[in-house]
Amino acid sequence: MKTILIVGIGAGSPEHLTVQAINALNRADVLFVPDKGASKADLADLRREIIARYVTNPASRTVGYRVPKRDAANPDYGAGVHDWHEALAGIFNGLLEDVPDNGAAAFLVWGDPGLYDSTIRIVEKLRGEYAVEIIPGITSIQALTAAHGIALNRIGKPVHITTGRRLGMVTDDTVVMLDGQTAFLTADPELDIFWGAYLGTPDEITIAGRLGAVRQQIVETRKMAREKHGWIMDTYLLRKRD
Repeated sequence: MKTILIVGIGAGSPEHLTVQAINALNRADVLFVPDKGASKADLADLRREIIARYVTNPASRTVGYRVPKRDAANPDYGAGVHDWHEALAGIFNGLLEDVPDNGAAAFLVWGDPGLYDSTIRIVEKLRGEYAVEIIPGITSIQALTAAHGIALNRIGKPVHITTGRRLGMVTDDTVVMLDGQTAFLTADPELDIFWGAYLGTPDEITIAGRLGAVRQQIVETRKMAREKHGWIMDTYLLRKRD
């Protein structure tokens, strides 16, 4: 039986890799690197840098694959994501045909495979039987709190994790990911915000303060960073003041 290794590679720094992740990458006969186009070439380049730095298995090889774009114009978000996952599952089926019998293939996943990543769900759609192993990774949430020098939770308080699309009333501490809509603009201006982009990379940017005082700075910073890099991944924590 072939083995699929879904390996969390951290939030952006090659030094985020765990020993478990490095060992998993060295078990793989094939290492898959997604290509999301020229505007996001540095995401593929980081994966290749990780492979070059840590993979010492001379028998392994790296295979790139094109990632189709999700139909963002589809008014039914769930249906659009479903169709996108089906397309990726078809690509994965083709990639895995080249993995030797009883061999292993590794998908290098940004952050942690279990948090706002689709690889596990896509693998569940594959034809055939595979042994699947999940290797956890450092998330942008951990990188965010480390960059700001704060704890994620307060004593005895819960933490809520959501997306910008689903941001509603903020609990004591709410982490927001995948916020292309800058949903924080509609939040209570008296909240504190701890914001970060490109966390763990040399391009890391952080801003913190009372939301009403810094939100326009964040909007302008996001705009300039997106224009410079062609993409942006940011995460933030909204916190009610004691």
